[in-house]
Amino acid sequence: MSAVLKEAGNRFAVLLTGGVLCLAVVAGSQAATGHAGVLNVRIGGDRTETRIVIDLDRAAGAKIAADGAVDRRLVLNLAGVSSADLQGGGAGLVKGWTLADTSAGVRLKVDFAADATVKRRFLLPPADGVGHYRYVIDLTAREPAVRLTSSPKTTLRATPVILKQPLSLKKVIVIDAGHGGRDPGARGAKAIEKDINLAAARALKARLERNGRYQVVMTRNSDVYVPLETRVQVARRADADLFISLHADSGSDSGMRGATVYTLSDKASSRAAKFVDKDDWFMKANLAGGGVSDILLDLTQRATKNRSAAFAEVLLGRVDDQTQLLRRSHRDAGFVVLLAPDVPAVLLEMGFITNSADEAILRDPTKRGRLMGAVSDAIDDYFDQQTRLAAR
Repeated sequence: MSAVLKEAGNRFAVLLTGGVLCLAVVAGSQAATGHAGVLNVRIGGDRTETRIVIDLDRAAGAKIAADGAVDRRLVLNLAGVSSADLQGGGAGLVKGWTLADTSAGVRLKVDFAADATVKRRFLLPPADGVGHYRYVIDLTAREPAVRLTSSPKTTLRATPVILKQPLSLKKVIVIDAGHGGRDPGARGAKAIEKDINLAAARALKARLERNGRYQVVMTRNSDVYVPLETRVQVARRADADLFISLHADSGSDSGMRGATVYTLSDKASSRAAKFVDKDDWFMKANLAGGGVSDILLDLTQRATKNRSAAFAEVLLGRVDDQTQLLRRSHRDAGFVVLLAPDVPAVLLEMGFITNSADEAILRDPTKRGRLMGAVSDAIDDYFDQQTRLAAR
């Protein structure tokens, strides 16, 4: 251990022993994912200095996405780490925290109880009787001051106004109503695809928001045209946990009917890089070498594609109860809306608008509502399954 780490360890020795408040424990998911798992989150200290310790079953790197200087919220991304979704209260400078699993790793969000800054952060290897790794974040109080121009010697302590949403473990679902505006999509005997898609998206949104588990974002909520690339960016900027694009199929054979789910094809994966900004956290590599970012992107894409495929299978199982499925109902394609490298995504063709039976289901509010209810149930099943895997 270096002299710097020894000094830090001595200063906070009480925090790493009996003085740390244990806030959450979860079994690592190494067996399920092959990634490092979070074993424990511990916080201790006072309003002057506070230490956060994340116990890991192997080494992992981390990047700060937000340092809390503006809104008192620290956001730290640990690449290649898995965990069940966790949250807890705080101690010292920490008001509360959440830990959420993402396609690229784990995201820790910490709300400060007062102005604070990250003094140091480092990874401790197993040592001194501790058999696991520890990622340590040391916080120190930061007290801003405002000087009055009328009295140079007078200094007032300033308490900034913080405007932000409280920490939440709600999953973010982005619903994309296909087509819209000048792009009508397919036409049936009595309906236009863009209208069917929007009605279904609104029904799904209402259903998801009913149980309070999700934050729902729509790529469009009216008859407007949204470029395909913009839909992908909406999902990424929302830090979405799942993206689902709703469509109605069409064909020259009016007898063809059934729902289909598409996920991204291997051939199209290389096109996803254009949606990744060079400043994205998982593209900022600590290691030297030009190929590291490409490797991280590839690993992220693989994890995302696996999650997309897993959701697609769950979705088909639920949708099958409400409508007929097309033969070979899980397919892959290079649709632009599926290209986000870090957001699991599917495109659901709800049925053939050119088939009278399917069109009748899609036009009928009650039957369409039941279909969206099945989609909502599939989303519940998928995240319940992810939580069970992470907790093993």
